[in-house]
Amino acid sequence: MAEFKYEITERIAVLSENNKGWTKELNKVSWNERAPKYDLRDWHHEEGKMGKGATLTDDEIKNLREVLNAIEI
Repeated sequence: MAEFKYEITERIAVLSENNKGWTKELNKVSWNERAPKYDLRDWHHEEGKMGKGATLTDDEIKNLREVLNAIEI
């Protein structure tokens, strides 16, 4: 598998944490030295592990905010 680099450039929010030390976080992350994007995924920082996640551009996160504001929870 090809090696990749990442840097969390801004920690925005920890949305939840489970009893095994994993946290679901929204951050800004630079992947392979590219411009940072919004990133939603599970992390286990102590073990240096990450789960599958989703990256969102500025436009996508704005659209997501509009969708979330429009739904009744």
